[in-house]
Amino acid sequence: MAALELRQHLKLSQQLIMTPQLQQAIKLLQLSRLELLETINQELEENPILEEAQEEISKSELRESLDAASGEEAYESVEIKENLREDFDWEGYLDEYSSGTPVLVERDPNQEYTSYDHRLTPPATLEDHLAWQIRFSDMTDREKEIGAFIVGNLDLAGYLDATVEEIADLARATEEEVEEVLSMVQQLDPVGVASRNPQECLLIQARSLQPPNELVIRILENHLHDLENKNYQALVRALKRTPQELKAAIDVILSLDPRPGSSFNTESVEYVSPDIYVLKVDHEFVVVLNEDGMPKLRVSPYYKDALSQDGALPAEAKDYIHNKLRSAAWLIKSIHQRQRTLYKVSQSIVKLQQDFFERGVSFLRPMVLRDVAEDVGMHESTISRVTSNKYMHTPHGIFELKYFFNSSINSVLGEAVASESVKERIRHLIREEPPKKPYSDQEIVQMLEKENINIARRTVAKYREMMGILPSSKRKKASWGT
Repeated sequence: MAALELRQHLKLSQQLIMTPQLQQAIKLLQLSRLELLETINQELEENPILEEAQEEISKSELRESLDAASGEEAYESVEIKENLREDFDWEGYLDEYSSGTPVLVERDPNQEYTSYDHRLTPPATLEDHLAWQIRFSDMTDREKEIGAFIVGNLDLAGYLDATVEEIADLARATEEEVEEVLSMVQQLDPVGVASRNPQECLLIQARSLQPPNELVIRILENHLHDLENKNYQALVRALKRTPQELKAAIDVILSLDPRPGSSFNTESVEYVSPDIYVLKVDHEFVVVLNEDGMPKLRVSPYYKDALSQDGALPAEAKDYIHNKLRSAAWLIKSIHQRQRTLYKVSQSIVKLQQDFFERGVSFLRPMVLRDVAEDVGMHESTISRVTSNKYMHTPHGIFELKYFFNSSINSVLGEAVASESVKERIRHLIREEPPKKPYSDQEIVQMLEKENINIARRTVAKYREMMGILPSSKRKKASWGT
């Protein structure tokens, strides 16, 4: 039997320890403008030492306030040192600081807006709208119960996201009962809701037209494939109608709604307020940070004076004020460091993407995080965080800072071309193509090759799909012939 004993072992190991102050500085670095404002307002509520100055704070006043709060003799910037090994998982470690991309809405004081009660009332959902109609319909209680199961299984577009068999199993009804109630629900507003596919949806709407259009119904029932591929000559031959009659019928089909539930989409629109403005002044681009609405923070002089009075405050009160003073000083320093870092990175982007700012998206050059990191002398992870959820107003529109970092495509001459520039060129070619004979992906490849851009056909197709552009067979305009 082995004896038990206690032993001491000396072991050396490396461990990453981040102070709460450093965590706060990194967190502030990657916040969007709206999130930063929310953080500042929260600190103003929780920290009585921190206050918002009503007028502009001079540099000397800010330095004096910070020195008094931190007990230092000189103002020092917050340095976020990241001399870590290259394979360290920053994203995983800082996952708790990750957040969405809410943006700030700036309102025009001269513009009229709806009243507060209308804005605060939640919009009606598709499910609520249909449930209200079912409740006041002449359906039996059993039919209303089955209808509730149908309404509860609709997707955002208004299509039935379950089979009749599944609905019957959930409602403990027969498939014939579900089919009967389903046809009732499909006649509710919006007409065509709870359809199982686009063809059924369009047919339900077409049959509800007054007066009925027999040609429209025939096209949807038997020739939807030719209509989808815009094979109008085949429609003329199959239906034995004049081009004018077919064009009128197709115009009616185009007026139908293939996504009847989309009008009840409750997703709110997010408006972008740029963090940086790039302005051209005397043939030179100038970077300006958007400080509009940003509170000017300072340490309250009342509490500084209270600390200077010996014996006037209990020890616990002094400790509390000292802790809040340090917290306020670090927050102010971290915000100023964030703004300086954002300014330096923005200047670097403008310098490295000079052709874009001068001539437009087509002249965007390939660039990665390392390019900016080497230019400003920072770590790539810092550049990644400072460009997250930040937007720049340029002479060519508003772009997220991440937009300027894109992969490269080799040209015929061996030069690198930015992928975003290639996308813009493809978009331009499709915009200028003949309406009745749009360019195929292979033709676009050949046209780009003449412009010294070497790209594969499947890459053109991928970029086209990313930009939401249909293939050539679905882009051609009507060509009526016999």
